[in-house]
Formats: sequence, structure tokens, C-alpha cells
Amino acid sequence: MSTANLQNKLELAYTIFCDDVRLEVGNKLSLIGVFQNMLVQQMPVSLIKFAIVNHWRGEGRYLSEVRILSPDRTQPVVVSEPAPFEITQGGHTDNVSFFVNVTFPMPGEYWVQTLINSTLFDEQPLLIMDARTVSQPAEATASDAIN
Repeated sequence: MSTANLQNKLELAYTIFCDDVRLEVGNKLSLIGVFQNMLVQQMPVSLIKFAIVNHWRGEGRYLSEVRILSPDRTQPVVVSEPAPFEITQGGHTDNVSFFVNVTFPMPGEYWVQTLINSTLFDEQPLLIMDARTVSQPAEATASDAIN
């Protein structure tokens, strides 16, 4: 299936980064520790557990993969196993990729890529910042403070 046809039948509604995902009663997902960037105390940083949730709409059968690339996009930090999913016409589904012991060696803008049928479908930036090198805002004076 061509990329144009694939994107006509499949829509990535959202991607969420979080610490963990749990399946609850009623087929509901509980997302724990949702974030879009990480400010860490030191580099390199290792995450014991890390999850990426993709919510899909459309129809058809697909094979999904998620990978995180280094800031220069030359090295994979972690790559998921391919996971098949199917959406009935007019339906939706969630695909959750779990990663364990992920190490980010340096601060920077990493790239979370979602592949469908081995073709790049979407990518999102994930900014990892070292708290020791991030400048702190100046302390507010009385006239700058909002009461």
C-alpha cells in the first residue's frame, strides 16, 4: 500500500509519552507520569520503564514499530518489536510500546518515530535536558511578582 493510500485509511490521533500504562476495568487505559520533555539531574540518564501510547483511527490491518533516535538521527536509542493491530471500519485502537532500561547518553532533542508497515508514518521530538546546564530564571523581585 502506498504512503498516500495508507494515510487516507489510517490516522494517528495522538502520541503520549509516560512512565507506565495500565489496563483497567472496562478496557480503559490509566496513564502514569505523562510528560513531553524530561529535565534530569544528571547525564546519562536511564529510565527503568518508559511507555509510548499511539491512538489510531481508521480501518485496516497494520504492523507498528516505535523507535527513538539520537539527536543527530544516526543511532537508535531503542527500537520496539513490530506489533500487529487491526481497526475495523470507523473504529479506533491504542498501541502501547513499553521500553525498559532505556539510557539517554546526552541531553538533546531525540526523535520518537512511529513506523507503519516498515514506513515512517510520524515522528515527535522528545527533549532531554540536563538540570545542571539549564539556566534558571532570575528570582522575581517584589515588583515582578504576581499576587
